[in-house]
Amino acid sequence: MPLPDESRIVITGIGLTAPNGNSLTEYRENLLAGKSGVVPFETRYMPPTVAGVCDFEVTRHQKRKEARRGTRAGQVAVYCANEAVVDSQLDWENTAKNRVGVYLGITEHGNVETENEIYEITQFDYDTKVWSHHHNPRTVANNPAGEVTINMKITGPHLTVGAACAAGNAGFIQGVQMLRLNEVDVAICGGVSESIHTFGIFASFQSQGALAKHDDPTQACRPFDVNRNGIVVAEGGGICTLERLSDAKARGARIYGEIVGYGMNSDATDFVLPSAERQAECLELALGRANLTASDIDIVSSHATATEMGDIQEAKALHTVFGDRESLAINNTKSFIGHAMGAAGALELLGNLPAFEDRVAHATINLTDPDPNIALKQLVANEPRELPKVDYILNNSFGMLGINSVLIVKRYEA
Repeated sequence: MPLPDESRIVITGIGLTAPNGNSLTEYRENLLAGKSGVVPFETRYMPPTVAGVCDFEVTRHQKRKEARRGTRAGQVAVYCANEAVVDSQLDWENTAKNRVGVYLGITEHGNVETENEIYEITQFDYDTKVWSHHHNPRTVANNPAGEVTINMKITGPHLTVGAACAAGNAGFIQGVQMLRLNEVDVAICGGVSESIHTFGIFASFQSQGALAKHDDPTQACRPFDVNRNGIVVAEGGGICTLERLSDAKARGARIYGEIVGYGMNSDATDFVLPSAERQAECLELALGRANLTASDIDIVSSHATATEMGDIQEAKALHTVFGDRESLAINNTKSFIGHAMGAAGALELLGNLPAFEDRVAHATINLTDPDPNIALKQLVANEPRELPKVDYILNNSFGMLGINSVLIVKRYEA
């Protein structure tokens, strides 16, 4: 039996900043054109490296003083949330702000400010008198979502969802649940990341032997390729407005897609190494919630980070669930922008949503020599692929400590 419109949750607005685009239109054009956003990058204590760096108009939705008081993650969140509301064409002035919720996925928060403040006091013989009085509100875990509520005068609930690199999907899932519980009427949700501004994340990946290197930064991120050598760290944000279908229809809103299924579970095996078995179970959980079978899915947006075990284990999970069905298209967005951590899942989903209209799966770039241990015949390599139909998109996001998330979005037809 189909769900009533009051229980169906749809995407009505999109705001994003990615290393290769600051709007859905620009981002999608660059994905289809094969344009990378990875550039040379330098950070404290580290040799020159590469990263996915965003370049958006910070002061479009907040004053310069407000931006300085807050965090980089807050700047990203404020920009994307405002852009999503503008795109949704909500009558924002007359929207009941106590019925709006903000749910943003993050990988980590507070590292940037703590590193900066510690560095600052080293310049003053560790005198804590120079420690910023803004440190506490900058480093609390709810900061990015809280900055959005202050900026947009939202008095409903706000949360950041700490879910490692599964966080973008987790933000959407939280929004869906709160709408279905009638806790809010509008959910502003997704994921954000300021990861490139902490040297610690680069140093940690380097110590693991998992930090990507390449003479050409645009070719550094190489998921599924035998010559991959690690992760490209990126920043960014992807935020949507979600509404119940009944409300969206009542105001004649544009609908990008309907969230019809999701799954989250835990590997319960290792701090870092993933479990193909648990990932496959998460995929099946999402399909079951959506009342779908694997044959219904047209595009799978893969999580693959360009680490050997991560890519291989996800490929095993995908093969377990989808087999060798040739009509399926599997792609990867990190090859263009790097790994945007808490924002990764959100940006990867949003970059694929226009396929409902143009029926094109964007490519996985830099896939010149596929790893023979990855038996995925459906990978879209280097050039976009036209598809006969795109009705369902499935988005994978997996994270450290074995957290897995899967989201399924359906083409909306009135």
